[in-house]
Amino acid sequence: MSRRKRLLSRIGATALGGVLAVGALPAGVATAQEAEFHALLFTKTEGYRHDSIPAGIEMFENLAEENDFTFDHTEDSSVFNDTDLGQYDVIIMFQTSGMVWENDAQREAMQNYVESGGGIAAIHNATDMGIENDFPYWDDLVNAGAHMPSHSPGVLDGTAKVTDHQHPSTEGLPANWDRAEEWYNFDKSMRGEVHVLVSADESTYDPGPDAMGADHPISWCRDVGLARVWATAMGHDTAAYSEDLFVQHILGGVRTAARTVEADCSATVDSAFEKVGLDTNTQAPTAMDITPDGRVFYTEILGRVMMYDPETGSTSTALDLPVYSGGEDGLVGLTVDPDFADNGWVYLYYSPPGDEEINRVSRFTVEGDTISLDSEVPILDIPASRRAEPGHTGGYLTFGPDGNLYIGVGDDTNPFESGGYSPIDEREGRDLFDAQKTSANTNDLRGKILRITPKADGGYTVPEGNMFEPGTEKTRPEIYAMGFRNPFRFTVDVDGTIYMADYGPDAGSADPNRGPDGKVEWNIVKEPGFYGWPYCIGNNIPYNDYDFATGTSGEKFDCANPVNDSPNNTGLTELPAAQEADVWYGYGESEKFPILETGGAAPMGGPVYRYDPDLDSEIKFPEYYDGKPFFYEWARNKIYTITLDEQGGVVNLDPWLTSQQTLAPMDMRFGPDGALYLLEWGGGYGRDNPDSGLYRIEYNQGNRRPVVTVSADPTSGHAPMEVSFSSEGSYDPEETELSYSWNFGDGNTSTEPNPTHTYAENGQYNVQLTVTDATGKSGVGNVTVTVGNTAPSVTVKAPVDGGFFEFGDQVAFDVDVTDPEDGEIDCGEVVVQPALGHDAHAHPMDPINACEGTIETIVDDGHAGANIFYSVDASYTDHGGDGAPALTGRDTVVLQPKHKQAEYFTSSEGIRIVNQEGAENGKRIGDIDDGDWIAFTPVNFAGIDEVSLRASAPDGAGGSVELRAGAVDGPLVAEVEVPSTGGWDEYVELPPVAVTDPGETTELFVVFRGGTSPFDLDSLTFIGDGVAQVDKDGPAVTVSGVEDGASYGDSGSVTVGFEATDDGTGVSSLEATLDGEAVENGAEIPLYTLDLGAHELVVTATDKAGNTTEQKVTFTVTTSSEDLRALVDRFAGEERLGAKTAKELKLKLAVADGLKRFNAVAASVVLHTFVDSVDRKVSDEEVASVLIRDARALIEQWRA
Repeated sequence: MSRRKRLLSRIGATALGGVLAVGALPAGVATAQEAEFHALLFTKTEGYRHDSIPAGIEMFENLAEENDFTFDHTEDSSVFNDTDLGQYDVIIMFQTSGMVWENDAQREAMQNYVESGGGIAAIHNATDMGIENDFPYWDDLVNAGAHMPSHSPGVLDGTAKVTDHQHPSTEGLPANWDRAEEWYNFDKSMRGEVHVLVSADESTYDPGPDAMGADHPISWCRDVGLARVWATAMGHDTAAYSEDLFVQHILGGVRTAARTVEADCSATVDSAFEKVGLDTNTQAPTAMDITPDGRVFYTEILGRVMMYDPETGSTSTALDLPVYSGGEDGLVGLTVDPDFADNGWVYLYYSPPGDEEINRVSRFTVEGDTISLDSEVPILDIPASRRAEPGHTGGYLTFGPDGNLYIGVGDDTNPFESGGYSPIDEREGRDLFDAQKTSANTNDLRGKILRITPKADGGYTVPEGNMFEPGTEKTRPEIYAMGFRNPFRFTVDVDGTIYMADYGPDAGSADPNRGPDGKVEWNIVKEPGFYGWPYCIGNNIPYNDYDFATGTSGEKFDCANPVNDSPNNTGLTELPAAQEADVWYGYGESEKFPILETGGAAPMGGPVYRYDPDLDSEIKFPEYYDGKPFFYEWARNKIYTITLDEQGGVVNLDPWLTSQQTLAPMDMRFGPDGALYLLEWGGGYGRDNPDSGLYRIEYNQGNRRPVVTVSADPTSGHAPMEVSFSSEGSYDPEETELSYSWNFGDGNTSTEPNPTHTYAENGQYNVQLTVTDATGKSGVGNVTVTVGNTAPSVTVKAPVDGGFFEFGDQVAFDVDVTDPEDGEIDCGEVVVQPALGHDAHAHPMDPINACEGTIETIVDDGHAGANIFYSVDASYTDHGGDGAPALTGRDTVVLQPKHKQAEYFTSSEGIRIVNQEGAENGKRIGDIDDGDWIAFTPVNFAGIDEVSLRASAPDGAGGSVELRAGAVDGPLVAEVEVPSTGGWDEYVELPPVAVTDPGETTELFVVFRGGTSPFDLDSLTFIGDGVAQVDKDGPAVTVSGVEDGASYGDSGSVTVGFEATDDGTGVSSLEATLDGEAVENGAEIPLYTLDLGAHELVVTATDKAGNTTEQKVTFTVTTSSEDLRALVDRFAGEERLGAKTAKELKLKLAVADGLKRFNAVAASVVLHTFVDSVDRKVSDEEVASVLIRDARALIEQWRA
């Protein structure tokens, strides 16, 4: 019998009189008293009438007879009254169309029926009755407010994706359900408001002009108050009602609506989930894990391990680990031991401080709520360069079902000098730019997923089944899978299958001579293998071999037979065939996976849920999620679930919990309570984003707990310190009255919503606010107050936030730090962290310890056309105070590129991004009407003089663009006239116009003026110095070792020295030539090697702004009898001249010198004999040439 236990009636009952059709109840059907449920089958039509109605009635007759339920069939709407409807467990609205209720009373009776808990099953046309204007209640009830504007052009073969295999209406259906259907479109996806059971795959048929896209629910159910609604938009054709699978689908749906079988219709309804903030005061959180007793340990990149205690609802520091934090390094990985309950072990992946270029996996022991630094037991060291940051670190840790530890390691390769394509630079000294050295190297641990078995006393063993047997030449046995760029997040399922995501390079577009545009991946790793990087990516799209020395492209790599012949490879040359990714996408819309939409590409492999029916937990996820991997997108702030087929392949990706804001999801694991724990990096580009946090997502179909927001002002200072606390922003989802309970951490409490409290003693206090709703359900929020130490104040004075730069610019920075306790600040303790921003994230560069200096922005051809910028994060950690710990202050500014693609706006109204090949990045802003706008923030016009636009407009069109500060109608910064350019695809760089600087950082609104579709906008160029450090002076050059105008005898030597300094942008090159030939700095030059006569040394220095200084020094090389005698001695000493010959030559020189005073002619004759002796007796050609040259020069001098 049904849950509602209604008194069922049979055909002919007095209550119905002659309303019901004769013969609606087949012979042999169970009596009403024995039936599982009693249904009303209603088939009235006031609009289109389907030919399939008779077939559907016959189907229900057969189903009733075979499945012990009864039904009454009618098309008389007078049955819609409270008395008659009261006897039915479910109303089956079958192919109903138009306004089938004749008056308000009938409509009210139907609503009363729903409110009292009656079930509704709506089939095909009942989801499109066309009454949304006259009776919106119906579409709101059945479709969650969605309306059906059109359907596919006729009955077409297509595929339905079945995502719930636990529901009674879909159990037993194939994951990919091929069937013929008239596929309904709706004007919105109702996902999140209904539980989607089946989706239509529009790629398998022609959806018509109103295609919904990748998210197209076609069957669903939902709970509305006490009632349950089950609906399918399928069932147009008569043949459907003799199709076994479809008949079973309907039977399960009707039984669900009648509530005679257990069914979950809330599993994907957003309101059934609560996102509970556990700790919203995190600082750059990186990874987490949950212990069996529910404690959450999470890491922060700068070295802290934090512990959230569910018993107290508070967070404390468990460990402060010293780390190196350049590039992507720091404390990045954490997992708890499978036997944590007995041994208290946690494993960390971190970068030790110092000069050793490694990352380390170590085990630590938890004692109470803290982790002792002395408990460290090293497990594994992994090479990690610190020479050319950033290289990809990876660092994720998790245990598999076999007790083995899995470690994700990035390729440790700098990505910024390969054009956004494959980094395979084989030039000498460029090994850090060659991923063949790491990812494709079987003898290197980087670019891999490692699998090891940690030993109790430290170190590890290698389990069986990895990629290479121990002892295999040129391999590492720790490798389980290889060929990854940055396997940043992954999970290991109960059967050992790895579900992992891998990052890709950033090329904005494909290049036939280099490779594909930037692609990222999600992989199902069931066994060891090679996954392609850096030769292939995605579904095995190959890159070209490329010679970085000559800039020439080679052939495409062979993904089936990859060969690593890089000189940097120390492993095997021939590699296994590359494995295709299971999901792949780039920045634009994916043809294969359009549900992922567009934007940044930062994939994260989330956990797989395993449902435990015996787990006693009110917040555990439902069985629907059993075996479903989660996937999340860091850059796009989205979470998805993945449905797999019977063979473990991908069926569908479905958006999940879209109504909840997610800010850069960083890590995700299921806890022992069956709830999902989520760590968010937060918005912004620094390392202390204010919106980061630790959350627990609970499945809760009932009353939800209050959402708590807590703040304090001030949060640091000295006793006595008065603090104002606020609960502003806290609310109850059910809007009941709230009560407040504050615990100030010092033994004092308050029940006021916004109290004030004075702290009398120094210390650090965890302040906790508990907010309780009218039902007694509570939420908790925390804030930390430090008394005895004041947090430092850090301000980035330069560059200005939102300032403009050009890649390659030198940007001066100036950071102001004050701290009452520290007094004079040691600028060596100030950390300035520049980073290359890309979409929603940033790649940290090498940090700088200084208050003032210069940041050299990299020339980044790899992100051409991408949404890139720079960020500068400055921080200072003080030395603590009396009884209070050290505190950190920081400030972050964002710099905008001078050339900005219009489609990378931060907000907009009215426009659309249009794909067009001729646009600079393949996209432009289109569908513009007068008053539409796009906006960018932050923007500061310091140093900007003009702005230019790239636009297109057809004949007879055109308009203008207004740049306004702060608002659509804010102060005018510039106005650009846009004329007709001759066509939508005829782009023109418009003449620059002057700007009026608003004088401060602002939000820039780009407002479009004109008629309908006046023009399209491709890009904006801001002209001027911006924040660049302008350097107009060349370097200062000094030369040593040789004086201008000096004469030097050729028996001597000069050591040429030169240096250059530049107070502006710095020296980029310094070189010298002597008589046009290059000469090294510090070179010792024997002057006999130079011709006798004048010589010119030219030293050229160029700074990074392109300014050049040239310094010339002219000198003369001469000879004399003394020089000639010294050269004879030199050559003899060098054994280039025989001793006897040297003695003879020196004697001739002595005679010549003696005669020269009396008879120069006679002396010259002697020198001729000197020349003759050299010519006959000296075999060293250079020595002979020099001595003869000098002797003849003396003859000429003496004769003169």
